[in-house]
Amino acid sequence: MSFSRSSSRRPSPALVVSSLATGLLLAAASTAQAASFSGSGALTTDYVWRGVTQTQGDPAVQAGFKASADNGVYGAVWGSNVEFAPETKASSELDVTVGWAGTLSDDWALDVNLTHYRYPSTTVDLNWTEAIGTLTWKQNTWAQLGYSNGALATGEAGTYAQLGTKLPLNEQVRLEAAAGYYWLDDAYDDSYAHAQLGAVWAFKAPFELRVTAHATDRSAKTLFPGLAGSRVEAALQTSF
Repeated sequence: MSFSRSSSRRPSPALVVSSLATGLLLAAASTAQAASFSGSGALTTDYVWRGVTQTQGDPAVQAGFKASADNGVYGAVWGSNVEFAPETKASSELDVTVGWAGTLSDDWALDVNLTHYRYPSTTVDLNWTEAIGTLTWKQNTWAQLGYSNGALATGEAGTYAQLGTKLPLNEQVRLEAAAGYYWLDDAYDDSYAHAQLGAVWAFKAPFELRVTAHATDRSAKTLFPGLAGSRVEAALQTSF
């Protein structure tokens, strides 16, 4: 995911991550008895990532696929349409992830992964890679930390932290809230905060309707004018 800014940067380990993901998916497929497969899809009125729109406020179609081995190792691919600055000619995003997820105890779970963000249609190099760790408590509350030495394809370091929680109201409705902070001083001499609050209605399995309100601080508006600030998105999502 990118915020439509670009600059010269060090080469990203795209081939390494892609090869690892491909090998993991093939290995999981060849040992189907020891692997599980899942997917997701969404139609959303806006693609908002870390408080900033990736589609200039326009709708997005998104889909993903994941293969997980019994030992917790997994590979995943996820895609969406995007719309950045016109000169980038960016129209699509493809995320390739390899990682491990598992339980640490009855209440705690951990997911650590390497995610590579690719923009195959661009005329400039917007690709970059991030290491992400997420610690979850009782499946409803999480703390996430991400780090990249080439954040947002700038070639400079960036660190992201998020705290979030889910609050089930009944079997069909839940609230979701999260707050994050993105340290981008090396890349942009500034950092920013954002928050989001959403409601999810699981009206008919496996389909859900989600409405989320997003807000960012002034620094985000300065860093990414017209892309940050307050906005509301609605999405029809499913998993299988």
